[in-house]
Amino acid sequence: MTMKSFALAALAALALIACQPDAPEQAPYDPAHDYYSYANSDAYVTEHLLLDLEVDFEARALIGTATLRLRTLQLGAPTVVLDTRDLVIEGARVGLQGGAREAVEFELGERHELLGQPLTVTLPKGFDPQGGFELEISYRTTPGASALQWLPPELTAGGQLPLVFSQSQAIHARSWVPLQDTPAVRMTYEATLRTPENMLALMSADNDPLTPRSGVYQFEMPQPIPSYLLAIAAGNLFFAPIGEDTGVYAEPELLQASAYEFAETQDMLDLAEQRYGPYDWGRYDLLILPPAFPYGGMENPRLSFITPSVLAGDRSLVSLIAHELAHSWSGNLVTNATWRDIWLNEGTTSYLEARLMEELFSKDRADEERVLAWNGLQADVLSVPPQFQPLAPKVLPEHGEGPAQGMQYAKGQFFLEHLERLFGRERFDPFIMAYFQAFAWQSITTETFLDYLDEHLLSTYPGIYTRAQAGEWLYEPGVPADFQPPVSATLAAAAAAASDFAAGSLALHALDLGDWSPHAVVNFINNLPAELSPAQLTALDEAFAFSASANAEISRAWFIQVAQRRYEPAYAAMQAHLGRHGRMKLIVPVYAALDQNGVDGELARELFQANKSRYHPIAVDAVQSVLP
Repeated sequence: MTMKSFALAALAALALIACQPDAPEQAPYDPAHDYYSYANSDAYVTEHLLLDLEVDFEARALIGTATLRLRTLQLGAPTVVLDTRDLVIEGARVGLQGGAREAVEFELGERHELLGQPLTVTLPKGFDPQGGFELEISYRTTPGASALQWLPPELTAGGQLPLVFSQSQAIHARSWVPLQDTPAVRMTYEATLRTPENMLALMSADNDPLTPRSGVYQFEMPQPIPSYLLAIAAGNLFFAPIGEDTGVYAEPELLQASAYEFAETQDMLDLAEQRYGPYDWGRYDLLILPPAFPYGGMENPRLSFITPSVLAGDRSLVSLIAHELAHSWSGNLVTNATWRDIWLNEGTTSYLEARLMEELFSKDRADEERVLAWNGLQADVLSVPPQFQPLAPKVLPEHGEGPAQGMQYAKGQFFLEHLERLFGRERFDPFIMAYFQAFAWQSITTETFLDYLDEHLLSTYPGIYTRAQAGEWLYEPGVPADFQPPVSATLAAAAAAASDFAAGSLALHALDLGDWSPHAVVNFINNLPAELSPAQLTALDEAFAFSASANAEISRAWFIQVAQRRYEPAYAAMQAHLGRHGRMKLIVPVYAALDQNGVDGELARELFQANKSRYHPIAVDAVQSVLP
């Protein structure tokens, strides 16, 4: 994902992770087992998915069938178990591929708040699926499906037509498709979507920019993907080209601004192919969603879903695009086998993102972003329980708990940057490219990566770094002492300026923030000392219009300070910010700061209730977790 606000989802409910209700507490933790899926994918594994769905805006439901083409791994297994959450299952049929199908018995198990319900389908007596078979499920989603947000017209940019979009990562695909919802299972898929004729439907598949609006749309994803990369959107959407293989979809009101903001996407794609190997997905397009989208971006293959909060007008926040594009290799091409290994996805992607930003823009800009990531990691080390700080925790998850996966972005990135510094880019770059090719279209564990690292880098160039030292990053809390933190002269100067201004040794008129990068401005705001007076806050806001900033990263940093310090002159602007955005990174820490300032807990809850209908279900859960 994208998606650095994924950290907030993990920290918030720690909502991705929970063990199965009947898992024995004393059982040893198996790092290769997916504790977040009911599916018996050790007996039957999905190779292909065929969807036929009606998009019913009035009912706020997807209605139709999901047909799973399954390969048999264990002969004689009497049932197929799938993951579901809040689905209405209307029927199940099985048959050999291409043959007649017969109705079979099915049962939904006990509902678990996080995992949903296992759907157990009983195979007919005498059924011989040695060569594989097809399982067809007739079903409908419910309005509360955790993956889907049904936006009424008034919450879209145009205000005329409704819009729906999905967010399947991490275990939300099961709320709109009955399937084996684990990243260990990769599948191809086809889909037919039926919508009102004046709408365009899109999926994480082969979207044709020239597709006419017909109300019936066909899709194919020929590359095998994990379930969390299934994605759907439908609404008043249009296309604008960016480059030969890239373009942007958006509501017409945002289309021109989006095409301008992300004009460098083709350059990013071309550079990424040079550095990391062929881009094997066809086109790379962007879908700019309404503000209710809960993340910065989601790396749905061929079509990244993007928040409009990065439309700053100056292309200053396009590192998000570099991140989602990099997922085409780390995450989409090579996938973590379980959510315990999420760093293989997000940490590697954050590393690739920094490299792309450095080469496309400048090392100074990339270093600014590295330092901000390092600052966030230091804060996590202070707040996250030690058992959840390793990149690959060796603990059995408990109910409602799991790794604070935000650490896996920055810590994973710095682990790879540490290796790069030790071995040099002339050795490390070929290693990374070879790694992607060695495990292309596969889901792997941390242990698989460590074995490959040992064989192809550590042992190939002995005496530089050992397997045990690499293991400190993977299996120990904190950051190893031999890591050299990133530095940025511009961010250091911004932090010093904040201190000097607070002390009165730097006059307001001497602060020329107009020449600073947005990252430097954010670092200036983050480093304002606690003793700063309300008069000084007023002077800053009047001089630099932080409360009215079009840059969402600046406004986020500012409104956290506003809430923490109870700077009431900016409360109206802060409240507008909470109503304007649905991206978790932008809103959750502001709600948390309000709740924790000792006075405004009730106000935080009132604002949340007023804005709740604007937020995606994932964001609602995240905010609720910081407003106990």
